[in-house]
Amino acid sequence: MPTTVLPPLKQTGTPPEALLEFADNRLLIELCGEFDRNLAELESRLGVQIRRRGNLLAIHGDEDTQREAAEVLQALYERLETGRGIETGDIDREIRMGASTEESGAQDGDQLEMFRGGRIEIHTRKKRVEPRTEAQKAYVRALFEKELAFGIGPAGTGKTYLAVAVGVSMFIEGHVDRIVLSRPAVEAGEKLGYLPGDMKDKVDPYMQPLYDALNDFLPGKQVAKLIEEKKIEIAPLAFMRGRTLANAFVVLDEAQNATTMQMKMFLTRLGEGSRMVITGDRSQVDLPRGVTSGLSDAERLLAHIPAISFSYFTAKDVVRHPLVARIIEAYDADNPA
Repeated sequence: MPTTVLPPLKQTGTPPEALLEFADNRLLIELCGEFDRNLAELESRLGVQIRRRGNLLAIHGDEDTQREAAEVLQALYERLETGRGIETGDIDREIRMGASTEESGAQDGDQLEMFRGGRIEIHTRKKRVEPRTEAQKAYVRALFEKELAFGIGPAGTGKTYLAVAVGVSMFIEGHVDRIVLSRPAVEAGEKLGYLPGDMKDKVDPYMQPLYDALNDFLPGKQVAKLIEEKKIEIAPLAFMRGRTLANAFVVLDEAQNATTMQMKMFLTRLGEGSRMVITGDRSQVDLPRGVTSGLSDAERLLAHIPAISFSYFTAKDVVRHPLVARIIEAYDADNPA
């Protein structure tokens, strides 16, 4: 065992504390983080107090939070033992996911590498990506298992980020020959007028979030080279008409801003050996008043087809700044429809 759980100290007049003993002091330093910032993050999130005493960590709090903090610390320590580092997102994931024992059915050699408790990792050239909520975990599984998958929910829940990560992973592993990323070129509530430059200069501002995601998973020079070789395509939705996308991983982002006809057109681009992912947020439709969102129509028309996956996210799945979840909840409470 990497850690030892010691019996609580019995001190008169003081609440009991949970003690964890760690065998490797070097890994314990990494576990605590610079200036104990990892411990401070756990204290803030779980409402406990953690004190370091040599190779011991003492956890003060009620029994349930002590147990939860101990499980998170043990999981993070085991992560360090495998040679991986710890970031704020890893702490957040351990707190959200807990000790899951669900089996995924993934086999050796799959893109889904299973770790302790059936954890999922997506491998890309620059980083490993792990789902941070149960909804994200189910979504990632659907992306690998289904040829057509929808990810629907509020901003900040990782819908596009995880889809691009899976696409890059499948491309690296040779399961697809190219990646196609698309978005409707719809302005968010304001008119920008005529933009200067050639066609690429005009559409790139709308596509920038997709470039950002790619640059998180692949070196910048490799992204540029793959775009030049047409191994990666980033294009507005309007450019998809008439194409057949075979042996490709295809992502349509901001799908709530596609019209019904555009959605039908895009969905029918799916070719042999391809995977398609549609992501969108029904609460952020920028279409003109009276124009029906193609995402809503697709949900209504395709929900009964077993081969198509629909994954839904809520404010609880937001993995951006904690305030984003509160902002979404405030808007939802003001306008439940």
